[in-house]
Amino acid sequence: MFNKILIANRGEIALRVVRAAREMGIQSVAVHSTADSDAMHVRMADEAVCIGPPSSMQSYLSIPAIISACEITGAEAIHPGYGFLSENANFVQVVQDHGLKFIGPTAEHIRVMGDKITAKETMKNLGVPCVPGSDGGVPDLETALKVGEEVGYPVIIKATAGGGGKGMKLANSAKEMENAFRTARSEGKANFGNDEVYIEKYLGTPRHIEIQVFGDGKGGAVHLGERDCSLQRRHQKVFEEAPGPAIDAETRAKIGKTCADAVASINYAGAGTIEFLYENGEFFFIEMNTRLQVEHPVTEAVFGVDLVREQIRVAAGYDMSFKQDDLQVLGHAIEVRINAEKLPNFSPCPGKITQYHAPGGLGVRMDSALYDGYSIPPYYDSLIAKLIVYAPDRPAALARLNRALGEMIVDGIDTTTPLFHALLQEEAVQTGDYNIHWLEKWLEENTNPA
Repeated sequence: MFNKILIANRGEIALRVVRAAREMGIQSVAVHSTADSDAMHVRMADEAVCIGPPSSMQSYLSIPAIISACEITGAEAIHPGYGFLSENANFVQVVQDHGLKFIGPTAEHIRVMGDKITAKETMKNLGVPCVPGSDGGVPDLETALKVGEEVGYPVIIKATAGGGGKGMKLANSAKEMENAFRTARSEGKANFGNDEVYIEKYLGTPRHIEIQVFGDGKGGAVHLGERDCSLQRRHQKVFEEAPGPAIDAETRAKIGKTCADAVASINYAGAGTIEFLYENGEFFFIEMNTRLQVEHPVTEAVFGVDLVREQIRVAAGYDMSFKQDDLQVLGHAIEVRINAEKLPNFSPCPGKITQYHAPGGLGVRMDSALYDGYSIPPYYDSLIAKLIVYAPDRPAALARLNRALGEMIVDGIDTTTPLFHALLQEEAVQTGDYNIHWLEKWLEENTNPA
């Protein structure tokens, strides 16, 4: 087992890894920018190294700075968390070239799944169902119009290297294709340095269902059920739950086995999430994330496992501590993402926390790096906390979430907490009868969810 690992991240996910390492008897090294000198992950880790100024490009995205921090502290492995360099194949290669261990999949697996066209082709060849669309990239408008005619409108044009809703444009007809095609390409070029796009059939009322998989890198893999992440704003998830309210045990076992078999066949190592659109009983692959997900705690809750601990074990060469038959869904879990944002426009709201109280009690988990007096810097993502609740069933989990939200105090800044108070009053949320478009429409009709 590793003696010391470095965490190439910040905020609540860095703190999450620190905690797992400490329980395993492993020393942890935090890295931080000058803006994060007083951050909780810096305080809680065994060692801390400043790696640059506030800009992510000069700190958390600086590969030389992170490798230097490993060499200075004697860390043997790097946990990337999520975001930043977690899905950067070049980073993984550099880590390996310096004799260090990357706590995650291989550079090749990250590279394959990071290109959405290659990922789709790979999954199709592995027997995973995919959305109808273009065979690979679409080079020009003429080809795009031909694909649109063959697939049938509406279609969605996506940047190959896209993510977070950037480089995605909808075309409801051939008339709309030209503008959507050009815009998707320009956004892809501006945000990811790659203007290649592909086209998929646009599904009208799908749910967003993702399957958690875990591989040992030796041809063995399991699935840990699904998460429903359909409540989204601008393609960003805000409310996630496990198990999905629209998925039964038979469906879960079938799609789960398909995904586990797929990653086992390529000797995938560590945690991964295969994301689907689900409509009329059919699954359509959209992408695979080769890292830990923001919403991993709901899976941990219903399966009773520690995914970060398992990541570290497998990276150190150990076998997985569970087999498929050991993994049974028990109860229901929900996570809401608390952002430092001002409603109704969701504008960033950094600032000093004047008072903070985390909710508690049975079945309540708060993943956050907040504390009284902490100043949220303006340079990074606005996610400041994840509130996770667990209960024997979905109605009880919703009631527990409502209670926990009422206990939480975050003063000094605005947060998105009022949004969740409002959503819990909606019948569609109470019954689980929603799709990926529901929240956007609800926000249009409720301009001030507070």
